[in-house]
Amino acid sequence: MALAIAARSELQLHVFHDERSASFAALGIGLSSKSGKLMPAILLCTSGTAAVEFHAAVVEAHYASVPMLVCTADRPPELQGVGAAQTIDQQNLYGASTRLFVDAGIADDTGRDNWRQLAQEVLSAAVQTDAGPVHLNLPFREPLVGVAEELPADIGSRVKNLIDDPQTIPQALIQKLSAICVEEKGVIVAGNGIDNPQMVLDLAHRLQWPVFADSRSGCRVDVGDAHGAIVVSNADILLRDSETAAACSPQVVLRFGEPPVSKVVNAWLRESKCTYVAVSETLQLIDPDRIVVEHVVAKASHLCESLNVLVQKKPATPWVTNWAKMQATCSLILGSMCNDSSALTEPLVARALVEAMPQDSNLVLSSSMPVRDVEWFSAPRVGVRVLANRGVNGIDGVVSTAVGVAAESGKFTALLIGDIALLHDTNGLLNLMQRAVDLKIVVVDNKGGGIFSFLAQAATLDPQRFEQLFGTPHNVDIGQLVQAHGLPTTTVGTVAQLKGAIAQKGSCVIIINTARQQNVVDHDAVYAAVAKALKVE
Repeated sequence: MALAIAARSELQLHVFHDERSASFAALGIGLSSKSGKLMPAILLCTSGTAAVEFHAAVVEAHYASVPMLVCTADRPPELQGVGAAQTIDQQNLYGASTRLFVDAGIADDTGRDNWRQLAQEVLSAAVQTDAGPVHLNLPFREPLVGVAEELPADIGSRVKNLIDDPQTIPQALIQKLSAICVEEKGVIVAGNGIDNPQMVLDLAHRLQWPVFADSRSGCRVDVGDAHGAIVVSNADILLRDSETAAACSPQVVLRFGEPPVSKVVNAWLRESKCTYVAVSETLQLIDPDRIVVEHVVAKASHLCESLNVLVQKKPATPWVTNWAKMQATCSLILGSMCNDSSALTEPLVARALVEAMPQDSNLVLSSSMPVRDVEWFSAPRVGVRVLANRGVNGIDGVVSTAVGVAAESGKFTALLIGDIALLHDTNGLLNLMQRAVDLKIVVVDNKGGGIFSFLAQAATLDPQRFEQLFGTPHNVDIGQLVQAHGLPTTTVGTVAQLKGAIAQKGSCVIIINTARQQNVVDHDAVYAAVAKALKVE
């Protein structure tokens, strides 16, 4: 299989020493392809525990609906169950986390007429409406070498129709949704998984509802690019003020894609007792609070187009005008804190990094604090595509995912990651300088698990016990670790220094040293400043 793949000039080949890193890089490739041509990476390994190393990335791909074609080599039937080396039971190895499992049987030229049909079957399953990983198990007998010949004749593709077939939305459902759109106090929540952000913004302008825009949605744009829509980029900060949250409870919520990362926003939506409609392209509904009353499986663009036909454009209302004023106040406060000479706090790292990103680039965010800080503190920005592994929100494989995104897109890519997440995936750094990518890895090093300092454990446990169980400090010198992988590294301390490091050519690791307890103080200072400004207003 490796020889056959290497012989195909139309395929781009990436080799990883570590199977787990390879699988997360494949996840990054599939993740990066989701906004354009939906296409999984082909992920290949030998038999045995190598295949097991793929499991974490397969689970993430399953829950995040990222296409992936997992091809595991296997030993032939006569070597199963007899103690042969490098042999395990690979049948349905990944359980319910795959869209399809197929054992292709022993490779034999007598079955070549069925190869294309088999390939179409597994590819179709990976890129169907509910996209995800597919497992193709490929047992081989020796000899394990050969010559890659011409592929069997094409018998016609069935994949294109599956990808491009538009979702049919029943007229009765459209009428039902248009009826709730007459409410004044409505909110559009724009999350990850929107095929046409501009159409969502156009619908928001028509309804005169604010758009709570996740950084991954494509809807987080400034006033000039919103075409009349009111985009709320920092809802988490605004709603931390109890008076604001109580006074701005919505009647209707129309969510496109995944829910926000913010626990504050999701709690506000839950407590509002609103009519909550979720729209997604995938069959899997994300609704941990069980408040969604209607789940519409459709592309955002298709639903927006249908609603725009039925819903009359509303004039501006005090509801949407108030949201615009509050967002402007918040933006003013955040902007005043982020001068070039400002010392980098973790909130400022997130804001400054988004500002510093070049046009037409990718920003990959690790779970834990990075994805939250960018959602909470960054300013609207066009031309930057934001990606993150939020299927199961793990911190494993994040470096390799970013490598996959950079490799698939061929664009400047930055990764914002914490020190613990980086240590989970240092194998992703292997051979990075030999790969044809421009990847800036921005590491916030606070010597432990920073997010736990925000939780109740930090205030209730003895400090020593908290550090042992939750803070989990380490003594790793990140700079020396990076240099051991042959990567250039720099440590920065101001906004200007971070922007300068991002502007340099080539892959490198940028380190920002922070303190976990001070980070809590820094976050609270921002919340207090915005709350004070809202009360003055």
